[in-house]
Amino acid sequence: MSEPLSPAAPALDDNQLMAERREKLQALRARQAQGHGPAFPNDFKPADKAAELFAAHAGQTPEGLLAQKSTAKVAGRMMLKRVMGKASFCTLQDSSGRIQVYVKGEEIGEELYEQFKHWDLGDIVAAEGTMFKTKTGELSIHATSVRLLTKSLRPMPDKFHGVADQEVKYRQRYVDLMTDEHARTRFVARSKAVSSIREFMVSHQFLEVETPMLHPIPGGANAKPFVTHHNALDQEMFLRIAPELYLKRLVVGGFDRVFEINRNFRNEGISVRHNPEFTMMEFYAAYWDYQDLMTFTEGLVRHAAQQAVGTLQLSYAGKPVDLSAPFERLTIREAIEKYTDAEVDNRDWLINALRKLGLTEEKHKLSSRSLASLQVLYFEETVEEKLWAPTFICEHPVEISPLARASDTRPEVTERFELYITGREFGNGFSELNDAEEQAARFQAQVAAKDSGDDEAMFFDHDFVRALEYGMPPTGGCGIGIDRLMMLLTDSPSIRDVILFPALRRE
Repeated sequence: MSEPLSPAAPALDDNQLMAERREKLQALRARQAQGHGPAFPNDFKPADKAAELFAAHAGQTPEGLLAQKSTAKVAGRMMLKRVMGKASFCTLQDSSGRIQVYVKGEEIGEELYEQFKHWDLGDIVAAEGTMFKTKTGELSIHATSVRLLTKSLRPMPDKFHGVADQEVKYRQRYVDLMTDEHARTRFVARSKAVSSIREFMVSHQFLEVETPMLHPIPGGANAKPFVTHHNALDQEMFLRIAPELYLKRLVVGGFDRVFEINRNFRNEGISVRHNPEFTMMEFYAAYWDYQDLMTFTEGLVRHAAQQAVGTLQLSYAGKPVDLSAPFERLTIREAIEKYTDAEVDNRDWLINALRKLGLTEEKHKLSSRSLASLQVLYFEETVEEKLWAPTFICEHPVEISPLARASDTRPEVTERFELYITGREFGNGFSELNDAEEQAARFQAQVAAKDSGDDEAMFFDHDFVRALEYGMPPTGGCGIGIDRLMMLLTDSPSIRDVILFPALRRE
């Protein structure tokens, strides 16, 4: 029995459909036992892709195409099928797109044609034949042979609607990619963006490196790590929260410019902007400061956008985003003054305002914070979401920037920036602290914070301090969130939309 091809036809229970498909597979196995070839053949090599065929024959007239007698050899998933007596049409989808195939019983053989009529949507099918155009001008393959390569045992979602359940799209990404062209386009764009970033870095004399994902001490960010145990070493280990301290060890070792496109793991919340496992690109350049980093990062983001989606004029959530204009540079203080009426230099005013916004003394220790730290909290609560156009926010307080160099003119803040676009953070960079004694003191302050209950405070990394004691040249370093960048470039509302297999609760 063939599955209904019209959305108006009576729906069959999935279990019934699967039972019918398994019966068809058993028939294939029986034919194999009779010497008719394997149920899952593995000897077909497609020579053409759908997109290549469309590109090669664009603009040709039907008559010219017939006279050319071009042949094609394709394979893909059968997405549509229309059986019309002694002839049928089906549509095959490969990794590049879809191509229509015309199948006629008297040309492929009546026995094979009878089998073809009972193949199902979702089956992997091979076809060979000559190119032609239908009366409506659709490029097609006039099949001289067809083969069933893989029997699909599960019915596909309704071909007119695809996967409607967002949870299913994330959990069964393979079905999402089969049925949603936009999903495939989104992940192709991601691949192009990552490749373009790698190309951009190498073209600027950066060396791509790999650093450990299992750390004896978590470091490089204020984050709660995943903890595991190394049996052979019999010691506790941590999944990487950032590669920063290892990359800077390489700068100490003499590699002036290094970068890594890396997977990081943070045992924290899940939201539309956060996934426990995410991709970052971190890079470090000797003899650069945070001003150099901002200029370079701006160029890098533009390059990735141009290569991935072909334009710098983006749209996100229905609003325009212009990546071609110079990215604005503001200090935290300047941003507060620009977007609010706050008394930015008044500690008491800021504490009262933060309390009205729901922050508490018990959780946030407002009264013991520096003015710069209070300004950061107020910025995060009131300004961050207003930074739609690309904006670098500079001069973060020393107490929340334990690895950044302090400003020579304002020692309470650091030479640090965060890049915001569409009200979200996309990158974080700073002039690196290369004073070993100062770094040791900063680590000690982090240990004190951890002892006071801050789960995200850093550990004291003695080996990193030892590396700095050998001398690290003045250096600038930056991390860019690849997942958030892809949300922007593909107009995706959730980070799960741009991660092939996001973290989900077990079924």
